[in-house]
Amino acid sequence: MSKNYRRYDTLEAARFTAEELGASRNGQAGPINVLKIFGENTLHIETLRTRLPKSAWKEFQKTLEKGEPLSQHVADAIALVMKDWATDKGATHFTHWFQPLTGSTAEKHDSFITPNQGGGAVAEFSGKDLVQGEPDASSFPSGGLRATFEARGYTAWDPTSPAFIVENPNGKVLCIPTAFASWTGEALDLKTPLLRSIDAVEQAALRAVRLCGEKGVKRVFVTAGFEQEYFLIDQEFYYRRPDLIASNRTLFGAKPPKGQEMEDHYFGSIPDRVLAFMLETERELYRLGVPVKTRHNEVAPGQYEIAPLYETANVAADHQQLTMSVLQRTARKYGMVCLLHEKPFDGVNGSGKHTNWSLATDTGINLFDPGDTPHKNRLFLYFCAAVIRAVHKHQDLVRISIQGAGNDHRLGANEAPPAIMSIFLGDQLDDVFRQLMKGQPESSKPTGLLGLGTRQLPPISKHAGDRNRTSPFAFTGNKFEFRAVGASQSVSFPLTVLNTILADALNEMNDLLEAELKSGKRLREAMINVLRPILEESYKVVFNGDGYSDEWKEEAARRGLLNLPSTLDALRMMPSEKNKELFERLKVLNEREFEARYEIFLEQYFKTINIEANSVQQIGHTMILPAAVRYINELAAAVDRGKQLGISTKGTEQLLAQVSGLVDDLVARLDALEKQNLAEVGDDPLALAQHAREQVIPAMNAVRDAADRLERILPDDYWPLPTYREMLFVK
Repeated sequence: MSKNYRRYDTLEAARFTAEELGASRNGQAGPINVLKIFGENTLHIETLRTRLPKSAWKEFQKTLEKGEPLSQHVADAIALVMKDWATDKGATHFTHWFQPLTGSTAEKHDSFITPNQGGGAVAEFSGKDLVQGEPDASSFPSGGLRATFEARGYTAWDPTSPAFIVENPNGKVLCIPTAFASWTGEALDLKTPLLRSIDAVEQAALRAVRLCGEKGVKRVFVTAGFEQEYFLIDQEFYYRRPDLIASNRTLFGAKPPKGQEMEDHYFGSIPDRVLAFMLETERELYRLGVPVKTRHNEVAPGQYEIAPLYETANVAADHQQLTMSVLQRTARKYGMVCLLHEKPFDGVNGSGKHTNWSLATDTGINLFDPGDTPHKNRLFLYFCAAVIRAVHKHQDLVRISIQGAGNDHRLGANEAPPAIMSIFLGDQLDDVFRQLMKGQPESSKPTGLLGLGTRQLPPISKHAGDRNRTSPFAFTGNKFEFRAVGASQSVSFPLTVLNTILADALNEMNDLLEAELKSGKRLREAMINVLRPILEESYKVVFNGDGYSDEWKEEAARRGLLNLPSTLDALRMMPSEKNKELFERLKVLNEREFEARYEIFLEQYFKTINIEANSVQQIGHTMILPAAVRYINELAAAVDRGKQLGISTKGTEQLLAQVSGLVDDLVARLDALEKQNLAEVGDDPLALAQHAREQVIPAMNAVRDAADRLERILPDDYWPLPTYREMLFVK
């Protein structure tokens, strides 16, 4: 009889219920009163307005609206209000919360309490503490902007994003959103370029709005909203998977008997334990002022989605980081782990972060809203044409903005858009723009009503255009949805790129339109004279068909569109003079900052694959091979025993030969992987990344193939890793 070597119990993972782990345990049972709790842990501008002296508030308004420097006495006044508000809520520490180039967030906690001369202590927090901090700049990715011995860096308060309080059972911390820069002034974070890009696109958009004849507009805001997909697995399984712990994805795993083939998980009934987790997640996000709106099951078993309403882009980006943090923190309370990797499980749906992006004026105009008659909507036609121009002219940057080793597993894999950057507009807008390219747009296809063939159901509104899930950049009614962004990514860099390339396109079109108007043309004629050649050159980036088809790849090549299937393909395009000049000219990234990001992206790509390769090698040698050898021993013993008893062992001998052959194959492939891991490639980031993609990844895949074949025939009690069947379905 076989010895049970299994080191975990599936029933252990399924024993908890939502009632045991959920709201009743933490004293938060009962329905959520959103109106009462929304933003209670966020220091809103309105709170500052009511608590600050009028003179300080008026000066602070100039900082918010015009970017004027903040005087020391106003900073001290704001710091006092912030400290009193935070300590009233029980906060004992504060931190400058920033987004270094790791893609996640960073924080260093300092106490409000300062000892005094009488032997006691007082709570202090000055304007200097608020406005500026000093973390170690050499300990974060800098791409050469900071050497190891050059440690000084600064965090600078971002007053446009509200401070908030993070709670722990043993205390609370005031988090102050900040930018992060080096001692020499270069941006070492994701927030600073985002803020610069928002300035750039606002200036270009204001000029465009005024040239198009719209009066009274003083501000243009970038708005954004994000659809975050994620997986949940039981922590019992997570901690038994060294690959998940090290790399956040499964590096081994045979396809389960059932995956997502039945299409029964999408929008299905949410399991009680998962729903309890979702409710607590939403409660915490509401308290932090994050306007979450949607929750549902996603396509793959064990996969879910959460999405907020739209906010200004900077705040939305901060809230997106908070959302990821709260998802991961809350999952642990329910005995689960939240996986944000783009492809944690091979062969099932990957996870994205659809980034919905638009522009709005302070007078209430959504510049990406076509209205009922888009052929008459000059603002929409102008701004939509600018997006088409921007994406076509800067396809490389759009692809670079969603680069990453994790996203490479997802893009084009029948659950995500392909790596060819194209725009979907839908039938109605496609018709309008084709009219414009031929002459004057005279009509728009009607929306109409859709009858459902029964008197019991009234007709419903039918949109003028369908949706296209295979498009990386799709128009969806009143916004563009950048579907190619990966689930684990910070949205700040994709937004920075979109804002920058749109500002570039608008500036180009604004110059042309201004020249047309100065020559005496009427506005409509001038606009058509500008838009027609722009569209004729750039409309090739518009594609409304099946982005997964081989025909599209061939058609895209004929159109001259870029097909950059991997991160390395995309990054090779990054250091072009065109790209450096664009970011420098619009003052979003100077040349040193831009080149630093190129180097960091290459390093992150290599390091990610290197960690995965070392994990594959270790797990293969220390877990999978020993399990297979144990089984060989058992089979060999069974063959010997059968011969002693004089019974047939033909089937056992065949199985023994099969397992032994697979073990030989696995050992050979592990040796080949080790050879690639130890190969001398040098220190050049591009060479390291290229070796990782061309040599290490194929060697890893070969090891996995042999191991997955072993998993299919080894006894269940011998296999040392939780299986896909267990991780995806046990909730």
